[in-house]
Amino acid sequence: MAARVLPLLLVVIVAAAMARAPTAHAWGKEGHYMVCKIAEGFLTKEAATAVKELLPGWAGGELAETCSWADTERFRYRWSSPLHFADTPGDCQFNYARDCHNTNGEKDMCVVGAINNYTNALEDSSSPYDPTESLMFLAHFVGDVHQPLHCGHVKDLGGNTIIVHWYTRKSNLHHVWDVNVIETALKEFYNEDVSTMIKAIKMNITDEWSNEEKQWETCRSRTKTCADKYAEESAKLACKAYEGVEQESTLEDDYFFAALPVVQKRIAQGGVRLAAILNRIFSGNKVQSS
Repeated sequence: MAARVLPLLLVVIVAAAMARAPTAHAWGKEGHYMVCKIAEGFLTKEAATAVKELLPGWAGGELAETCSWADTERFRYRWSSPLHFADTPGDCQFNYARDCHNTNGEKDMCVVGAINNYTNALEDSSSPYDPTESLMFLAHFVGDVHQPLHCGHVKDLGGNTIIVHWYTRKSNLHHVWDVNVIETALKEFYNEDVSTMIKAIKMNITDEWSNEEKQWETCRSRTKTCADKYAEESAKLACKAYEGVEQESTLEDDYFFAALPVVQKRIAQGGVRLAAILNRIFSGNKVQSS
């Protein structure tokens, strides 16, 4: 692999040792951890207190520790599998009526429907859903909808059937966006330290993306979330992710350096928006960055 120079956007100087996040495994763990860790910093005091009260004991008071739970429970809750994505016909658009269903045609069974459903469950004290599970599902699915290939093309299962080589390793296009981009970034730029990568993304939220952050969290809908907008963004980004990729393509530096800023920005947007949803549920206040 060629020697790398970190793009200016991603530069971070760590002046002191930081508490280390869990060892890197995959996007399914690390990407979700980063989304939720960023969200924690944007919660109001009221929302943060409410969230901590709902967390299971094993989370140690950290929302981020629970944010891969929905993946670990997919085999126990098999009905939840279609809730992790919202694939499209490949027209670079998400249409709820057309795209939000499972393979049996059951409506609302997609990641956007799930976000709306678990938001409503947390807002309604009479909901039959377990509130702790609702919180963990919601936090996970907000992360999922921001991963472009979770709104990929139906014909290739969101890139899962497109076999590629990530440098010298065999992979598939979906796995590249789930795992390989973050894995490579952690290795090349962040000394395998998730906390350092989180700090870099936070710095960009307050600096490079500061003029965009308020727009990310804005949702004018009073009856549902704006998850359909997030899916629309991902569907457009997914189309770009497919460009130039064929079966057995080898993806190297050019693809990596194009994908990494997208991945980091989507993680940032997911964190800011998750906090906005939780603040709306538990406090009704605007997010406050910390």
